[in-house]
Amino acid sequence: MADSYLTVARAGVHESEIKRSRFLCTLAPAADEEAAQAVVREVRKAHPAATHNCFAYVIGPDGRLHRASDDGEPGGTAGTPMLQVLLGREVRDTVAVVTRYYGGIQLGAGGLVRAYGGAVSAALDEIGTVERRRLVLLTVVVDHARAGRLENDLRAAGHVLRDVAYGAAVTFTVGVPADDVPAFASWLADVTAGAATCEAGGSAYVDV
Repeated sequence: MADSYLTVARAGVHESEIKRSRFLCTLAPAADEEAAQAVVREVRKAHPAATHNCFAYVIGPDGRLHRASDDGEPGGTAGTPMLQVLLGREVRDTVAVVTRYYGGIQLGAGGLVRAYGGAVSAALDEIGTVERRRLVLLTVVVDHARAGRLENDLRAAGHVLRDVAYGAAVTFTVGVPADDVPAFASWLADVTAGAATCEAGGSAYVDV
């Protein structure tokens, strides 16, 4: 499984015009195929008069699940170049939908490939990407007297604090790169004078 990957920073739309045809590229995060298909349905609902609503999406850290649709454009001229941009730029958990309003001038197969691929590339440039890294989730438990200072120390040191739960003691869920777990345990012992416990409990991908 990949230790890190890129995903789109946020949902957004980028518009371009080529020979009077309007191309609107909608990009959105998609954690699974159902979420990606939901975005496709939303875009089609928002643009019922569009000539085409072509899509491509890549799901999973390794990009093993990917789909594309030309939605009536000549085979391989829309969805495939869109998908190639996502895969080529190593963007995962992302769906792209390019809405085309035909402007009356034929673009030809090569022109369509450039238009659809270029729409996705330009949208990624404008909206941006973020890195998502796989971190070990550590459960850190400390007494209430030390909790406030420990939380400040965790944030000041740049550690990824995923959750804080208050009960008989205070439990922090902290994300740490696998290679850094021993160093984190040593750091934790120093800042709490050995008063905190730390246990590993799985992993998760976190935006960094």
